[in-house]
Amino acid sequence: METSTTFRRIVTGHNKEGKAIIISDEVPTRTYIVGGANGAKFHEVWNTKQTPALIDAVSKDPEETGLILGPPKQGTRIRVIDFPPEGDEIRNLTKEQAAEHFKTMNGEHASKAGGNAPHPLMHKTETIDYGIVLDGELTLIVDEGETTAKAGDIIVQRGTNHAWSNRSEKVCRVVFILIDAQFADNLR
Repeated sequence: METSTTFRRIVTGHNKEGKAIIISDEVPTRTYIVGGANGAKFHEVWNTKQTPALIDAVSKDPEETGLILGPPKQGTRIRVIDFPPEGDEIRNLTKEQAAEHFKTMNGEHASKAGGNAPHPLMHKTETIDYGIVLDGELTLIVDEGETTAKAGDIIVQRGTNHAWSNRSEKVCRVVFILIDAQFADNLR
């Protein structure tokens, strides 16, 4: 389940004289497959751990062990996800299987599957997520409605209960920028 193209992550910084330099130019190496061999492929690009983000001279890859669903507290995360076409193995997940799916991303608390959920991978995080569809199409499902985003479309997901479904026949690639947020009192 590979997309036809890879992408590079180019990171800049500063040398000892304060001049701008390119620190790295490479394909992201932290990738994870979620949901089995034919699952979604997460390419972890970068994250920040505070707001405002610290700009230092030469930052290394932010250290993390394993895949983490949301951004760091008061931080951000950028990732690329390749969503394969959705099959029955996803559509027929039980509430428990869905929770296990999110547990692999350290996000079991986000799972809202079960009951009358419109999709087994419904989840909710206390984040603002910008999703930019690069290739293919992906359906955004919320509690009361859905819409299909295509290449070039941008989704602003504001802490809502949602799921993603690739109902097409080809892989969909989406860039997500996740920003730590806080629910208003009436939405807690």
